[in-house]
Amino acid sequence: MTTLEKSDLFPNGWQPSARYPDPAIIALDPSFEKYWIKLSSVERLYTGCRWAEGPVWLGDSRALVWSDIPNNRMLKWDEETGATSVFRKPSNFANGHTRDRQGRIVGCEHGGRRIVRTEYDGSITVLVDSFDGKPLNSPNDIVVKSDGSIWFTDPDFGILGHYEGYKSAPSLPTHVYRLDSVTKKLTIAAEGVLGPNGLAFSPDEKMLYIVESRGAPTRKILAYDVTPDGLTLAGKRVLIDAGPGTPDGFRVDIDGNLWCGWGMGDPSLDGVRVFNRDGKPIGHIALPERCANVCFGGLKRNRLFMAASHSLYALYVNTQGAEGG
Repeated sequence: MTTLEKSDLFPNGWQPSARYPDPAIIALDPSFEKYWIKLSSVERLYTGCRWAEGPVWLGDSRALVWSDIPNNRMLKWDEETGATSVFRKPSNFANGHTRDRQGRIVGCEHGGRRIVRTEYDGSITVLVDSFDGKPLNSPNDIVVKSDGSIWFTDPDFGILGHYEGYKSAPSLPTHVYRLDSVTKKLTIAAEGVLGPNGLAFSPDEKMLYIVESRGAPTRKILAYDVTPDGLTLAGKRVLIDAGPGTPDGFRVDIDGNLWCGWGMGDPSLDGVRVFNRDGKPIGHIALPERCANVCFGGLKRNRLFMAASHSLYALYVNTQGAEGG
């Protein structure tokens, strides 16, 4: 943050802003003004998690589901009542989620080391749990392309100990994969990514962005071109060098901006950092805890939900999430 220190915003811990505009929302570039609703402020919807992750919006039930990984559960927040309940427990240490184009939740499980789909009746279908005869590591984050293919990252974070999964030795390199929805064939979409984490497509699906969490000396957000056949990636490049920041999960809006979970290390960086499609930082939403992941939801997909360490936050913004996020 460039204009306010964290202690100025949260001297006694987080409190909702009593005035507009909310000082926790900061424009780092004049272009951010387009997306900033000055009569909207950050709201805390729930607190009590150990590590909040993987939010996904369920528009047909006006609810948000997210992961509380160490507590081995998924929670559900109801937009109409404001109530939070347990959606699934145990969750097999679920992490990232999205919805397929039929509205079913597709998610990553650390505990099962697999990708699963929640069917309309609540039953669970295992989509994939191995590659080349070896178990996956710990699928982390996931997106579904308009052709129905499922793309996910597979770092080893969930098998490093018994806090977010079950400790085990990795059997595979940390790849990014593509699962074909028709043939069910799993292929490597990107290799050589050091600790692949969050990922998202550009609105036109011509690029895939991937967070490299173990890059040295800093984390990075990589950009790849999706090949014309839609099956593989090419043209690897660094879109954003995070410097002291720690990007985790993120989503893209209809203008191609990246809304990135941010923080850890320097408390003044905690929250959501917003970048334009060229990788320039344009805005920041300050939170009192590191934000791990985000998604867009609400009736018009113009509400940003932020899963941040112990809590779930939300903010109305003047844009909409791109489809498939």
